[in-house]
Amino acid sequence: MCGCRASIPSTEQRSVNQPAPASTKKSPLSAAGMPKGIPIAKQLASIKALGKGSDLEKAFATVALVYNNNADTEGKLSRAETKSLLQTQFWHFIQGQENKPKYQEIISDLDEEPENKIDFEDFMMTLVMLTLMSDLLQEIKNVKTTK
Repeated sequence: MCGCRASIPSTEQRSVNQPAPASTKKSPLSAAGMPKGIPIAKQLASIKALGKGSDLEKAFATVALVYNNNADTEGKLSRAETKSLLQTQFWHFIQGQENKPKYQEIISDLDEEPENKIDFEDFMMTLVMLTLMSDLLQEIKNVKTTK
């Protein structure tokens, strides 16, 4: 996808619209006794090292938790799940990007072989690329930082 690592094809064939079987949807956090039903804020609060963490550290921890809560037992997401996750959890950043060639290229890449899986590193690279091209990023840059 982004050249970080090769995407690994899934050994299972299923429809893009068909949800993954329950056995493949458990994340490492679920296995560690932290079920998916726990809100991200509570999951973050349970990580002692982040108690005095910076906003940036907490932001990246949030991304990791969102990814892990949706990843399979191998810690990977299918391309279809990745696209869905980005469209539901990152929509303010991708809103209005639909006609941009780079956005279309990224989404088209996710649409190809939707059952193939991506790892966290590729997910993060996709997130960074979408952030950099976002109209929202310019709005964030224009926020006043002093009174």
